[in-house]
Amino acid sequence: MGFADVLDQVGGFGRFQFIHVALLSIPGLLMASQNLLNNFTAGMPGHRCSVPNRTSLALSHNVSLSELSDAQILQAFIPTADGSRLSKCRRYTEAQWHLVGTNVSNVTEADTETCPDGWTYEKTEFLKTIVTEWDLVCALGPLRRMSQTIYMGGVLAGAIIFGGLSDRFGRRALLIWSHFQLATLGTCTALSPSYLAYCILRFLTGMSMEWIPTKSRTVVGSIASFFFTVGQVVLAGVAYSLRDWRQLQVAVCAPFYIFFICSWWFSESARWLVLNRRSAEALKHIHRVARINKRPEMVEKITLEVLESHMHKEVQSSTTVFTAYDLMRTPVMRKISVCLIFVWFSTSFAYYGLAMDLQKFGVNIYLVQLIFGAVDFPAKLGALMALTFVGRRVTQSNVTEYGCAIFVLPSAELQTVRTALAVLGKGFTSASFTCVYLYTGELYPTVISLTTKVQGTKEQ
Repeated sequence: MGFADVLDQVGGFGRFQFIHVALLSIPGLLMASQNLLNNFTAGMPGHRCSVPNRTSLALSHNVSLSELSDAQILQAFIPTADGSRLSKCRRYTEAQWHLVGTNVSNVTEADTETCPDGWTYEKTEFLKTIVTEWDLVCALGPLRRMSQTIYMGGVLAGAIIFGGLSDRFGRRALLIWSHFQLATLGTCTALSPSYLAYCILRFLTGMSMEWIPTKSRTVVGSIASFFFTVGQVVLAGVAYSLRDWRQLQVAVCAPFYIFFICSWWFSESARWLVLNRRSAEALKHIHRVARINKRPEMVEKITLEVLESHMHKEVQSSTTVFTAYDLMRTPVMRKISVCLIFVWFSTSFAYYGLAMDLQKFGVNIYLVQLIFGAVDFPAKLGALMALTFVGRRVTQSNVTEYGCAIFVLPSAELQTVRTALAVLGKGFTSASFTCVYLYTGELYPTVISLTTKVQGTKEQ
């Protein structure tokens, strides 16, 4: 007898659990946006060195500009990188007017310089990004990807810090605070006056299922992951509509103020309350669940004594303090931990390696985001069926193997094949994520499951 039996007595997966799962899962629609937002807020548009405008040229150069097109003026100022495309990072020190109207595209002996007047950006895919805002191109190009690394560092820090705090202050309090922190700092990020401020706020933003019967957790976990998938599709539409990074940042963060308000409805984890010697509060929450699930007769039957008798073994085991060291203490736990760490790392590496740099496929970025999101639907549905009818181990081993194998993409010349394999690999790695989230919690004893989740998030 344990807490799962108490849940069965108050209705199992009833109305309360349905509402609870829905309110917890709906924010997942925008969690995908947070993790993949960098594809659009830090998108790299086509660019070249800026050249003087026609008025300045007329005053400083003894050249008739009325007969010259913009392309011809660029030919005089910008060398070509490969014989056809304009250089993105260099321009001639002195205008090479003799090249205008000729087939000569470059003068090897002519001096060039980095762009003294800044860059001119194309606005076909993006209107404004942090790249165009702070000129994160050429020598500063690595800072574009650094912003995503900093965000994921915040996710890691949040998993470690908030994981420990949730054990001390409760799940509900930390969930409410996380929604508020994400909403506030996320919207403030849109007001960033500099790249440094943007990175700090993104890091802090990144920092930001006890009530489900055990037999229902496979289905519930998969359903919750579908909200993340829908969020990827939604992100494609929102990013396509709002091509200014500041507007997009506000659009995906402001709804968390609504989630913050709704999260006050949540009940604290009854298991956590009992394990922290607050059984009377836990009993009130259980009675509330019974009433919502239309099982009012259980209010009289489940007393404080009944609850404590059901939770007696869990209360006894909670007196021992467990740390990450316990994941490696015994040979069996060590084997499980090493295998799961490898699965978490390989799945995360492949998944985010594909999903966090969509521009490398050379296809419309909004279309790729839409396809990458859509492929997760059949992938996760297949994973759910396999988990239910085939088993955890076989499903996990196969989807991880196929996902990592497909990650070896062909050269960029085979663009269609490359993109098709990437979509297939994205589906397998998404299915692997669905499996490993559920499998990890089931392989470890309950008392150290939180430590395991922190370890898993650390691998991400």
